[in-house]
Parts: sequence; C-alpha cells; structure tokens
Amino acid sequence: MKIELAGRRDSADVVEWRRDQLVRAGFSFLLAARIAPDWGYDLHVLIELTERGCTPELAARILAPIDAPEAA
Repeated sequence: MKIELAGRRDSADVVEWRRDQLVRAGFSFLLAARIAPDWGYDLHVLIELTERGCTPELAARILAPIDAPEAA
C-alpha cells in the first residue's frame, strides 16, 4: 500500500515538474497543464521544437499522440 501511495506522489511531482518546464519554455499554463500528464508527449522534443522557433501550440499539434481525440 505504501508503494502505491509513493508512486502516486512521485507521479504528481513529475507531472508538476513537466508542467513547470513547459511553462518555462513558453507554453501557456493551460496548454502545459493539459500536456504535462500525458505521457504520449515527449517533453524534451516539445521544448526543442519551441527552441527552434515553433510555437508551443504547433509543437503540441505536431507531437500529439495519434490516439488523442483532438490535438492542441
């Protein structure tokens, strides 16, 4: 039981960290909050695309998981 709770906390911490990294890279808080918990998005590639001049919205659309109901 403690392992499950620890795993959930770690997961929440990772999602928060991912969101914060996206916001620092120029993503709006709302877009970052939507993307951060979705492990189908590669955070490092999202940030790299924005560093190369891609808008955060376009980067999210490019990397949207195929099974996503609707891209950014």
